[in-house]
Amino acid sequence: MPLRTVQQYVESLRDDRTVFFRGERVPDVTRHPVISVAVEHASIDYAMAEDPVHRDLAVMGDGGDAYSRYYDIPRSADDLLKRSALIEKATAAGGTLVVLIKEIGTDALFALMRVASAIDARHATAYAGRVEAFYRHCRSNDLAVAVAQTDVKGDRSLGPSAQADPDLYVRIVDRRADGIVVRGAKAHTSVSTNANELIVLPTRAMAESDSDYAVSFAVPIATPGLILLASAYDSTGPQSSMVEHPISARHKMMETTTVFEDVFVPWERVFLAGEHAFAGPLALAFVEHHRFTAVSYKLPLVDALVGSALLMADLNGIARAGHVREKVVQLISYAETLRGLTHYAAIRSGAKELGMMVPDPLYVNMAKYHFAHGYHEAVRNVQDIAGGALVTGPGAEDLRAPETAPYYERFYAGRTGVSGKDRLKALSLVKDLVASEFGAYQEVLAVHAEGSLEAEKLMLFRSYDAKPALDFVRGLAGLP
Repeated sequence: MPLRTVQQYVESLRDDRTVFFRGERVPDVTRHPVISVAVEHASIDYAMAEDPVHRDLAVMGDGGDAYSRYYDIPRSADDLLKRSALIEKATAAGGTLVVLIKEIGTDALFALMRVASAIDARHATAYAGRVEAFYRHCRSNDLAVAVAQTDVKGDRSLGPSAQADPDLYVRIVDRRADGIVVRGAKAHTSVSTNANELIVLPTRAMAESDSDYAVSFAVPIATPGLILLASAYDSTGPQSSMVEHPISARHKMMETTTVFEDVFVPWERVFLAGEHAFAGPLALAFVEHHRFTAVSYKLPLVDALVGSALLMADLNGIARAGHVREKVVQLISYAETLRGLTHYAAIRSGAKELGMMVPDPLYVNMAKYHFAHGYHEAVRNVQDIAGGALVTGPGAEDLRAPETAPYYERFYAGRTGVSGKDRLKALSLVKDLVASEFGAYQEVLAVHAEGSLEAEKLMLFRSYDAKPALDFVRGLAGLP
């Protein structure tokens, strides 16, 4: 079966899914003025597959059928490098915004494959076969898959079963001969409005008292009782001026609060149902794959920051100033350190369960922490070089009106030979990156997406083998 076309993907989203946006039910996500922008953005993955330039996006299966490289199980460091390069390429095509409709879903599938067999071995369950069948279903049909992991949590100091409201973590409320019924809510579910399937994973380790919350499964987005409450962030949609917002008016990713109102899940789509000791390992296995995806898709964003600084320094006539060069060097070092750590994480990868290659957790978390810890300073450097016109400049209407446009085109000129019109185009792009609602969105993602700074520091500390360093200094000191 060939990979799906853009048209086939868009058509697959016209179903009975329950999506709300700003309090109103959305009858068709492909025609909604805001969510349709996210649909078009997600279509990049399918458009790339149709482009002969990206022939390496397709992989040939054992039966001779082609499938997306996103679904290719990594068996070597080279496989991980190719996956990272594909994610970086698609994100660049998305104007620095990750596409994510296959990246995150396959991260979850890889984690489920690794953990399912261990659960089966201890509990005589049949999860591995179910995961394999679902993986084949998604791969063969070239599906877009979202992942709901982060529970709404309530009181963060309490575990799932200790919450005042028992539904602040997703839980099993009924077990039937044909499946389970689940209730609760997840937060920050990316791309769910425009996905075909939703995989649910536990968000943390669970105690025996939390067994009903140790649950993982997959459901089609149009499943009865599944309610998607779309985020209202940056909801101007396509009517937002392309002049003022050259990136965010074209590219968007929707997140939802994902509500489960007694959703029925047949047993063949259940991958964890009460085996509480495996909730933590499953959550961790997903993180091991997904943080590598994260640092891969950050690369076009940091490249854009470097390019923005270089462009504005040139247009403003300050490229030779010492303090500007210093900031540009900092930005280059920031971007290339992230790239080096990301690639080295793939090179240093190791085989885990089922012979699946997993990026080195030390270098993945070093990369993610480096990106998150330095992002706001990088943005500040770009803002400093670009100047205050990022937030005091004209609107699209000002540049269209015959009474005002000549003033802006004259008085916003840059260094000799740079017209006001060209400098304003550059300012609009840089503003969208670092001084807009989209820019603020990226700043929050830098801190919280794919795990907090504290989570990354914890994993970094756990992954570091301290023995060689300790043995070295003990030997220097003459200690036993």
